[in-house]
Amino acid sequence: MVPADEGGGLMRTDLLSDPVDGLDEALAAVDAFDRVLVAGLLRPQPAQADGLTAITDAVAGTPLAARVAEAAEKTAAGAAGEEHFIALAAARTALMGSVHDALVTRIGDVTGRPHAEATAPAAGGDGPAANVLAAARAWLCDIARAGWQGIDHELVAGAAPVVSAMLPDPLLRRQAALLDGFAAELAASCPGATLERVPVRRWADLWSRALLLTLPGATAGAVTSAATGRLLPLGVDVQEHATAVQAQVHAVFEPADGTAPRLVRAAVSAPKPDTVVGAGLWQLLRPRMSLLAAVSEGRSMEIDAMPVTDEGDLVWDDERARAGEPADPFATARVILSTAADPVTAPLDRHPVRIAVPVLVEGYAVEREDDGPTVFAVAGHRLAVDTDRVPAAGPLTPETVAASGACVGLLRWDAGAFVLQPLAVETTVRKKTVAVHAGAWAGGTTDKTGVRAEKAATDSVAVLRERAGRLLRK
Repeated sequence: MVPADEGGGLMRTDLLSDPVDGLDEALAAVDAFDRVLVAGLLRPQPAQADGLTAITDAVAGTPLAARVAEAAEKTAAGAAGEEHFIALAAARTALMGSVHDALVTRIGDVTGRPHAEATAPAAGGDGPAANVLAAARAWLCDIARAGWQGIDHELVAGAAPVVSAMLPDPLLRRQAALLDGFAAELAASCPGATLERVPVRRWADLWSRALLLTLPGATAGAVTSAATGRLLPLGVDVQEHATAVQAQVHAVFEPADGTAPRLVRAAVSAPKPDTVVGAGLWQLLRPRMSLLAAVSEGRSMEIDAMPVTDEGDLVWDDERARAGEPADPFATARVILSTAADPVTAPLDRHPVRIAVPVLVEGYAVEREDDGPTVFAVAGHRLAVDTDRVPAAGPLTPETVAASGACVGLLRWDAGAFVLQPLAVETTVRKKTVAVHAGAWAGGTTDKTGVRAEKAATDSVAVLRERAGRLLRK
């Protein structure tokens, strides 16, 4: 993380560019199967047999081997049923999970941090919603038979009654949101026969994940424990869509009982109108989580019996938290981060896109061409910086990142390479070292730019509320 003589561990940036054994082969098998889904599984053509063979060979010697081989044979003959599609989806998910595990292992070699131990979740039963989940599986199987080139509005619309039946049940919101979003993407691309470009891997990801999440026990409750101790925020990752926003706080948790620290996350989400953007997003999120104020003020938080999952997700409750002493994220990163255990990942969440590991990088040189990507040169090795992920809801900008000398960020894997998403940087302003955080405006700000953005958002929300009230009165 930082040079050993400064009290930290040494981050092996050289390992980030080294090839990972078996990774290319696993992804090649996934890509081959994904191409099979483009034309559909109703009447597979001879060219599609190669993709089915690839995924069968990739899981040979595993517990899935026999089922996947049977599923591939039935699919190639055009006689596949629901159980065969599930087997193929499971094989694809297992391969992506193996890629995730290999990358996480490599990151562990890079950071030298310990890894938390997983606890087996309780087994789940069919539950009262088994019929609704069966309907969802039937729709997903019809989609697979048609393929991405065979989708039309009538076929895609079949998801609507299933989503409507799921939404009233809080236990099915996860599946409903996934199914609804997937159907919306497909509907926006209908008819499939006219598509010039198909998001092959993305739709295969959504299809296989949605199918497996409809199985009994797939969403068994996460194993939770009670966390009491000190929470030291590292930074905030903001994820924004047209109708929703989420802020995820990454932090180090120091247990009160003196056991080893661990990395945790706390997330807060809110629906939003598409006119609320930038710093205005915090107005929607602040009332839901006091942790955002602590992040903005540079403070720790004391938490008491806060539920936390094995995956490191705090089930946030403001009643169980109070503001603590000042805490500098860079001090936390330099002193404690290298000893904090990385959380485990739930089995069905094992996918490369889920990788977001907090790291501290410093002592680098910045390489940046005009309007080109930013790269940190660390100990003779280059690490790409994903400044596109820097949110507009804070003072951190690509220019600030390019002028920095230290960075707390999330190590991700994208487009076949490791990249760094900045959460905060240290830069020099008037010969003084200044920290600039993406979440600096989370709890409020006196920054002129932030104040103007929040005022604009306030005015926009007021107009929307007035119009909504007028419609209701009519």
